[in-house]
Amino acid sequence: MSLSLRLSDISKSYEMKPVLKGFSFSFGTEGIYILIGPNGSGKSTFLRICSLLEDPDRGEVDFFDLGNERVKRDIALRRRMTIVLPKIGVFNTTVFMNVAYGLKIRGVGKKAITEKVGWALELVGLSDKKEKRAVSLSSGETQRLGIARALVTEPEILFLDEPTASLDPYSTKVIEEVITNIKGQKSILIVMVTHNLFQAQRLADHVLFMYEGRIIDFGSKKEFFENPKDERASRFITGQMVY
Repeated sequence: MSLSLRLSDISKSYEMKPVLKGFSFSFGTEGIYILIGPNGSGKSTFLRICSLLEDPDRGEVDFFDLGNERVKRDIALRRRMTIVLPKIGVFNTTVFMNVAYGLKIRGVGKKAITEKVGWALELVGLSDKKEKRAVSLSSGETQRLGIARALVTEPEILFLDEPTASLDPYSTKVIEEVITNIKGQKSILIVMVTHNLFQAQRLADHVLFMYEGRIIDFGSKKEFFENPKDERASRFITGQMVY
């Protein structure tokens, strides 16, 4: 089965300052949903709540299997999804062992670990680095390692928070190719935050526009970029909104 995600009346504040202001949204079970919007609009907080790293102050985050059956919130659910944050933490061991860690704690056998880690490293272009210490990787390679570590467990939902921020053009290109390829190979829901409008145009199936803590526009990539429904979204994508 595949997971879908539904948010209902989500609000979140930090130190009495509202960040998310009561909105609802439902995702499908696959495809790339990209969230864009001005700085401070609540995008990363939204992603952390979707991935269960944080709880909303109000509202519900629910996961459903095909057939619309609600999934129990437990460890088993968390193992069906993963998030890649902008700053990747690595263990001071080999690249191979870093990627294998999530499989080991799931009790996966050695042969399967070797096959799965090999697949993930090849996907992100790090096969030749598997015996290197992870702490010796460049920033772009480290980000690719984080994505390999996320994908090796074969999640049904992958959350990506600015996965190419501050990376060189080559690493950005590799990561974009990985995101496109993984969508083509597996049935997976990808929810991604980016500040890069060109990247959203290259990768998105669907675009969400967030402004001042709410999702105020949504559509297919073609619909959103060619005919945004909200004037603020139009100003944002044409560069008229300063942020």
